[in-house]
Amino acid sequence: MSATSRNGSGERERSLAPVPRKYFKGSTDGKRPIAFDPLERVRASYDVIVIGSGLAGLTAANILGRAGHSVCVLEQHYNYGGLATWFKRPGGHVFDISLHGFPIGMKKTCRKYWNAEIAGRIVRLESIRFANPQFTLDTPFTRSDFTEQLVTRFRVPAATVEAFFDHLRRMEFYDASNETTGELFERFFPGRNDVHRLLMEPISYANGSTLEDPAKAYGIVFSNFMSEGVFTFSGGTDRLIQALRAELARNKVELYNHVQVDTIVVEDGRVRGVLAGGRFVEAHTVLSNANVKSTIEKLVGVEHFSDAYRAAARAVRLSNSSCQVFLGIAAGAEIPFIGDLVFHSTRPTFDSPALCDFHGQSRTFSVYYPRTRPGSDRHAIVSSSNARFQDWAGLDAAAYETEKKRLVEDTLACLEQYVPDVRSKIDHCEVATPRTFAFYTQHPLGTSFGTKFEGLQVSLDLSREVQGLFHAGSVGIIMSGWLGAANYGAIQANKIDAHLCALRESAGAHR
Repeated sequence: MSATSRNGSGERERSLAPVPRKYFKGSTDGKRPIAFDPLERVRASYDVIVIGSGLAGLTAANILGRAGHSVCVLEQHYNYGGLATWFKRPGGHVFDISLHGFPIGMKKTCRKYWNAEIAGRIVRLESIRFANPQFTLDTPFTRSDFTEQLVTRFRVPAATVEAFFDHLRRMEFYDASNETTGELFERFFPGRNDVHRLLMEPISYANGSTLEDPAKAYGIVFSNFMSEGVFTFSGGTDRLIQALRAELARNKVELYNHVQVDTIVVEDGRVRGVLAGGRFVEAHTVLSNANVKSTIEKLVGVEHFSDAYRAAARAVRLSNSSCQVFLGIAAGAEIPFIGDLVFHSTRPTFDSPALCDFHGQSRTFSVYYPRTRPGSDRHAIVSSSNARFQDWAGLDAAAYETEKKRLVEDTLACLEQYVPDVRSKIDHCEVATPRTFAFYTQHPLGTSFGTKFEGLQVSLDLSREVQGLFHAGSVGIIMSGWLGAANYGAIQANKIDAHLCALRESAGAHR
C-alpha cells in the first residue's frame, strides 16, 4: 500500500499512514476467486475519489483532473452518467433515461467545464406541447412566447406577467422569504388554476417539485428555462457520455465501473479513503455523488457527525420517483412530428401531488426523432410520469407485472390520440418503476429527483463536519436537472481544489 502520492507537478507529498485492518470488510486475503476484478488497475492513492458518475461527479472530476490532481471515479453501475444515461436493446433501439431537456445555460457550462465541441452539440427543441382539459397549446418555451400566451390566450394583464417574470429573476437561494410556490402563484394570478398549471406542470415533471415547495427554488429553475427555451444534446445521451469520457481521459481522470463502494473511511474527523471491492483506496478528499442521505447514513455512518448535523440530515425529505415506459419504433417505421415534449393530462384541474397518483391521469412524452441522433433513421418515445415508491414497493411479483402491463396499456391508449396507428409501429416496449430506479441507482426509495430544498444546505455543510469529505448531487430542487447537477459539481470542485492546495501548503511548511 503506497504511502505517497504525486501532485500536479509530479512532486511527492506526504500521505496518511496505512489504514488499519479493522476497516476492511469481507475477504481481503486474495483467496476468494474473482472472475472479473474491476479495480485491477486502480492505484493505492489519489488526491480525489469521486463516488458515482452522475453529471455532478463527472464535472467535478473533469475540473479537478484538468487542474492536475489525481482523480478516480468509482461507479457501481456498468454505464456512466447517473440518470443522464442510456441503454440499448436488440433491434437497434437506444433509449435515453428521463426527460431530455435543459436550459440554454448548459451550453455555457459545457464550454467552460468540458469543451467547445460538447457545447456545440447542444441544440434547442422545436416545440413543447400542452394538452389538458384547461388548454391546448404549442410553445418554444421562451419568455417572449410565454408572455404572449399569458396575455393573449389567458387574458392576464401584460404588466402582471412582466412583474412576475422580473420577480423570479431576482430570486436567490439565500432569500429570507418562506413563501411557497402556491402562495407566489396566488399573489400574482389569484384563482387562476389554469395559469398555475401552465407555469408549474413542466417543472413538476422535471424535478418533482410541488406547490408546497419554496417559491425561490421554483423561481430559479423556471427562470433558467425562460431565457431561450429547452435544449437537448444532439446525438443522444450515449454520444454525450462518450464525449465526456474522452475529455476525462485527456485530463487523466481514471474511471472504474462495476465498483461498489462500501465505506467512506473517516478517522479523527477526516477522510482517509474508501473501501470498495475488498480494497482500501487512499484519498486526501472524497466527493460523494451518491444521495446525500445515503452518503451520511450508509457510506460514512452517523457517528462521525455532530448532533446538530445529524438532526438536520434526518429532517431532509426525499423527493418522489417516477415511472417510464420506453417505446421502440421498428426500423423503417416513422411517426409524424407531434412535438418534442408533450405534457398530456386528462385531469380537469391542476394538482401537483396528483401527478404522482398510482393510476395517474398525467404523463409526459419525450419524442426522439431521427434528427435527435444525426445519422440514424430511428424513432423512439419515452413516457414519464411522477410516482411514489410506496405504491410499488409492496406489490408481489404477479401484481407488479400486472401493474406494469396496465401502465403500458394506459400509455399506448393515450399516445394513440397523437399517433393513431402507433401500436403497429412499436416492436419493443419496457417499463421502469420506482423499484427499477432503486435497483439501478441505489437511491433510497428510488428517488429520481434527489431531496427536497433543505437537502442543499446539508450537502454544502458536509465538508465542515468531516475534513476532506464533499458532496455533489441532486439536493434541493434548485440543483436538480442536468444544468444544476453540472454546476453544483463545479462549485464543489473549486472547494476541493482549495482544500488540496491548503494541504500541500501545510505539507510543504512541515518539510
